[in-house]
Amino acid sequence: MDVDDTGDPYEAANPPPTRKAMGFFDHLEELRMTIIKSVAVFGVFVTIIAYQLDRASHLLTWPLDRVRADFPEMATNLVTNSPMGVFSVIINVCLIGGLVMALPFILFFVGQFIAPALTKRELKVLLPTCAAAFVLFLSGAAFGFFLLTPSTIRVAYELNQMLGYTVLWTADKYYSLLMWLVLGMGAAFEFPLLVVLAVYMDLVQVATLRKYRRHAIVVIFVIAAVVTPTPDPINQCLFAVPLIVLYEIAIFVAAQLKRRHKDEV
Repeated sequence: MDVDDTGDPYEAANPPPTRKAMGFFDHLEELRMTIIKSVAVFGVFVTIIAYQLDRASHLLTWPLDRVRADFPEMATNLVTNSPMGVFSVIINVCLIGGLVMALPFILFFVGQFIAPALTKRELKVLLPTCAAAFVLFLSGAAFGFFLLTPSTIRVAYELNQMLGYTVLWTADKYYSLLMWLVLGMGAAFEFPLLVVLAVYMDLVQVATLRKYRRHAIVVIFVIAAVVTPTPDPINQCLFAVPLIVLYEIAIFVAAQLKRRHKDEV
């Protein structure tokens, strides 16, 4: 039997199962099938949403309706000001719903694709990683939908009132904003998972994360200032504070993983 030359005592004690060797074109074929399955699932959910477009559109106006409840004088209807505006609305509604609903399946397909290349130790974290990625994305999307979007709309409306402008928002701009905030926050909430994986793969040390904690906070606030559509500090804090909390949680989880790994060794 060959001697494990990886230098990892865990791998030496727990060798991975024998796998059939795959050539370069075999990997390309596997990648092609993964992409096809992901696109197919996404397409199915987009089609379902398209058939229920009126209900989906009504559901996605909740942040706007939430602000209207506090400002009865606010215009109640979104408008379109170009022939193609309604198509932008349809695309955004289908993209938001289709991506959120297809994400668990896409993560599963990606996990299937990379699993044969992983060691036994890495396979142990594959399922928890996919589950965490899904939960974090949904948490970020929900945060963006229920908190950040209404807050952004509220601030924008109050600024328009203060400057005496007439508010007449178009549907395509509203749904573009919604997609940006919902999907953007969903992606931003994956940040702590990337931190944990970087520590787990020894790309960065927990001590380094702690040492540069203040630098990370500054970077997060800079990103918040760039990403948030309104310049007010309230929305920037709404964006930045959850990421700072998640950064601290990521440091704690990464430290626990490293400690557990040392105990196993």
